[in-house]
Amino acid sequence: MKSLLLKYKLVVRFILTFLLVYIALSVAYKFYLQFSDGSEYYPDYMTHLVAKQSEALLNALGYNTQVLPHPDEPSMKVIVNNVYLARVIEGCNSISVIILFASFIVAFASNFKTTLFYILSGSVLIYVVNLLRIVLLTIALYIYPHQKDVFHTVVFPAIIYNLVFLLWIFWVNRFSKFKKSNG
Repeated sequence: MKSLLLKYKLVVRFILTFLLVYIALSVAYKFYLQFSDGSEYYPDYMTHLVAKQSEALLNALGYNTQVLPHPDEPSMKVIVNNVYLARVIEGCNSISVIILFASFIVAFASNFKTTLFYILSGSVLIYVVNLLRIVLLTIALYIYPHQKDVFHTVVFPAIIYNLVFLLWIFWVNRFSKFKKSNG
């Protein structure tokens, strides 16, 4: 009976920790977005940075690419060989996914140093894979424009969310206190 209560206690602690960290980081990110006026970096610094880095990667791969502010909405237009293919919106900058990732890791925290290092290295990996995802999506849209819905709604979201899931599984099995206390 005591081990059953301990299991529920761990689940409740995980859920509460996850929710508190997720809410705190999401609120902080919302404040960041609210105070990003877009005057220097449109629509906000992180979205602008992701769009510009995607442009640089596409140009390096030989695609004549321009990224320009969208005149009608807070996004950046991605134009390849004078064809408007996609837009980079706030949701494309990977910050929301990194918040989700970090919240889970904190909820299954190990010692502070290991947890912090894993969050930082995992966040960098998520950011880089997200950039590559945007580049590959743009190339796919350029080559196969009729497959837009499949690429954008199925294939490319699966890349980023499967990466996060694999990072979570690795963390739980290798570093978390949960692993140490139960196995």
